[in-house]
Order: sequence, then C-alpha cells, then structure tokens
Amino acid sequence: MDVEETLQTGASTMAGSKKWIALAVLALPTLLVSMDTTVVYLALPLISAALKPGSSQQLWITDIYGFMEAGLLITMGTLGDRIGRRKLLLIGAVAFAIASAISAFSKDAGLLIAARGLLGVAGSTLLPSTLSMVRNMFHNEAQRTFAIGLWTTCFSTGTMLGPLVGGFLLSHFWWGSVFLMGVPVMVLFLILGPLLLPEFKDPGKSSLDLRSVLLLIISILPVVFGIKQIAEYGMAFIFVLPVIIGLALGVVFFRRQMKLAEPLIDLNLFRIPRFGIAMTTLPVCLFMWAGIFVFVGQYLQLVIGLSPFKAGLWTLPAAVFSTVMCMCAALLAKAIRKNVLIVGGLVTMAIGLALLTRINNNLPVFLIATVLLSAGCGLVVTLSTDMVMTSAPPDKAGTAAGVSETNTTLGASFGIALLGSIGMAVYRNSMAGITVNGIGQKTLSIAQTTLGAAVKVSDQLHNQAGRRLADLAQAAFIQSFRVTAGIAAIFILIIAVVVAILFSRLKRRGLNHQLANAQAPSKL
Repeated sequence: MDVEETLQTGASTMAGSKKWIALAVLALPTLLVSMDTTVVYLALPLISAALKPGSSQQLWITDIYGFMEAGLLITMGTLGDRIGRRKLLLIGAVAFAIASAISAFSKDAGLLIAARGLLGVAGSTLLPSTLSMVRNMFHNEAQRTFAIGLWTTCFSTGTMLGPLVGGFLLSHFWWGSVFLMGVPVMVLFLILGPLLLPEFKDPGKSSLDLRSVLLLIISILPVVFGIKQIAEYGMAFIFVLPVIIGLALGVVFFRRQMKLAEPLIDLNLFRIPRFGIAMTTLPVCLFMWAGIFVFVGQYLQLVIGLSPFKAGLWTLPAAVFSTVMCMCAALLAKAIRKNVLIVGGLVTMAIGLALLTRINNNLPVFLIATVLLSAGCGLVVTLSTDMVMTSAPPDKAGTAAGVSETNTTLGASFGIALLGSIGMAVYRNSMAGITVNGIGQKTLSIAQTTLGAAVKVSDQLHNQAGRRLADLAQAAFIQSFRVTAGIAAIFILIIAVVVAILFSRLKRRGLNHQLANAQAPSKL
C-alpha cells in the first residue's frame, strides 16, 4: 500500500508504539535546532576573546543562523514534499553535523560565520520536515494533537535548555563545545532515522522553480534583517527601508506564484478557512509573547535588582505552564471544542497582558501575569499548529509546515522590534527633560537612551544623585512596560473577537451545508 492510500484509508487509525518511538527520534533534531538559536549568546564573550571578531562580524556570528533558517523554511518544506521528507531530514542532519564540527573548530571569525550560515541552512531542512512527518504519522485526531503538542514542547524546551546546557559546557570546556554537542546527537539520529521513520512525499511534482526560490529568499532576508536592526537600534529609516524592500519583493513573489502551474507555495492553502485563521493566530501569539518578554529580563534585573540566575528562576513558572498547556492541549480538546480553546487562549493572554499594566515592584503580579501570558500562548500555538497541519492536504504538509514556521519566526521578530520600539519611545519620552542636581546634561542624555545605560551611570556615580537618577529611570521603564502591555492587551483582545467571529461564520457555513445536503432530493 502506497503513502497516499495509507493516508486515505487510515484517517482514524490509532498509531502504534513504533510511531511514538519515531516521534521520540524526531525530537532529537527539533531540540537541537531550537537550542542552537540561543546557545551562541552565552558563548559570544569567549568567542570574541578567542577569535577577536570586529563589531559587524560579532553581529553576524549571532544573526546569520536565524537569517538563513528563516529565509529557507518555506523552500525546504516544499522541497521535502517533492523529494521526500525523510530524505531531506537525513540530508539536513548530515549538513548540521558537519557545520557543527566546523563551527566548533573555527580558527577565525569568517569561517565561524560561514559555518553558522550552513547551520541555518541545515536547520531550515529539519523543522518543517519533522513537523510535516508528525502530521503524516498520526491520523487519529486526538493522537495527532497530542503529538504536535509534544513537538511544540520539544521546540520550546530546546530554547530554554540552550542557555543551561551551554552554561554547563562553557564552565568545563572551550567555547567550541557548545557547537560540538550537535555532532553526537545528529549521528544518533542518522542511525535511528532510517530504521524508524517512514518516508512521505508528493509524487508527480516537478523540480522547484528556482526563480521563486531566489525571490522568496531575497524577500524574507531583508525583512528579518530590518526588524532585528529596529529591535536593537530603534525605528530609523535606514532599518525600515530593508523591510519595505523585502515586502515589495514579497508581492512580486506572490504574483509569480499565481501564474505558475506548480508554484513554490500553493496559494490555495490560504483559501482554506481554518488554515487562514491559524495563520492569523500563530504570528499574533508569538508577536505578543516575544515582544513582551523583551521587557522581562530588564525588569527583573534592572528594576527589581535580581541576579541573572534568580531572574531566570522567576521566569521558570511561565515556561513550565506553557509546556504543560502544550502537553494538555489534546486532552482539553476532547472536552472543549478547539475553536473555543483557541479564543480562550487568546483571552487568557490578554488578561495576563492587562495584569502587566498594574505592575510595579510586586513580583506576585508579575508571576501571575507571565504565567497567564505563556500558558495562553502555549495552548494557542499548539492548537493553531495542529489546525495548520490538518487543514492542509497531506501531500502539502511540508509546504504548510514551512509557511507555519516562517510565520511564527516573523511574528516573534516583529513583536520584539515593534513592541520594543514602543517601549523605548515611551521610556525616552518619560525621561526627556528630567533634571537631577549634580548630574550634567551630557550624562543625563546617556541615561535617557535605555534603562541599562541609566543604571550603569547611576552605579558609576555612587551618590544620592545617582540613586535619584536610577529611581527616575526605573519609573520610566515601568511606565513603558505598562503602556506596551496595555497596547498589546487591546490588540490581542481585538484579534480574539475577530477569530471568534470567523469561527462562528465557519460553523454556520458548515451547518448550512449539512442542512442543504439533508434537504436535497434523493437520486436513488
């Protein structure tokens, strides 16, 4: 029996133990790819001391991985549909292991940047392939939702484990060890993958349209670059321009897809109502979550005064509840309709954001707010990802996974850039025109840029004026945190209402269709 026949006849069959073991095997690359996005930040000081990169090279060491991964996710997802998802996954695993080894033993910054770029390319083959294979392996609805919840948990757990594992390795070994850890993991995957993972592909598809591939890459990369620069340096035209250019090239890309017989992205996917709804909820959730958590580290360390370790402990409950909701999404979906859960998750996030508008120096309010925000996000992301994968035809699962992952990546990046820019503008406006006896205007202008700069100036002064400046800066930051959280709460509440209306219309359409079929005269 071929793959397509299996998918059609086994729509409700329960997966056996082999499929669950295969899911555990798929967790290996999923964890590793997400860990690799965060682990480099810890190693950067040691890398800088060893390789002595310039300021621009240092930026590329951290960013090239994410740029290449984001730019190629859709292309690799579509490629997996054509040549086989297991085949692409194994090729990507080999490339990831080789690039990890090159990164670990790089002798200069240029080689490390090139190796990190190759890691990003390899990572772009792994994420859509693993997610699309999960969709194809589990045909029972409850099992599939649970499996996608586990996949989401593995990905989010990897981002949390990255700093912990990286910190342990860096305390015992040289900086290259954080990259070298990928080699044994991928070797193990290459042994187990061919034995346990089934192959899935869409037969009859021709080769990729290379013009579309190039257009897609050169449209996404400027957008990702621009919003990263905006997040770091503010809303300057020189950083907004790449975003505008990328979006314009994106329009050209989509126009080309409408003319092709076999496009890189089948735009008919977006005409599927449930797919379209999920493509709205996924980026919105990651936009709000990532954008707000930009403030969290600064709040805990620079306002409350916690050490980095203690600050990490205060974010742990939010991470735990997010993971729990990812795991429990399938169980909840048995008792409550998924559309109700998704809208409820969005409202839960809005409540958490609303609580952050009351934040001051009270950690209990912070804890409750971030738990609600993360728990709601975990629930919505899991169910929306499941909706993306199940509403798309099985032969386009790779494309759907690539679109989904690109959507969430851009959503998180835009959240960091735009919400961060709003917070920065509120902070600077609050600090504008302040005067502190004993502190000159030049020093004040430095403190007015960021909270970190203000605290650094305050620490250097070691006097009453310095403490007064720190108090003013902390108050301005809290105000920026509150205003940004309030704007985010209103926006996500609006999205919750819109999504509820869309689900309601979809339900009425389904009921009307059933009624029309019931009233249709028999042809017997």
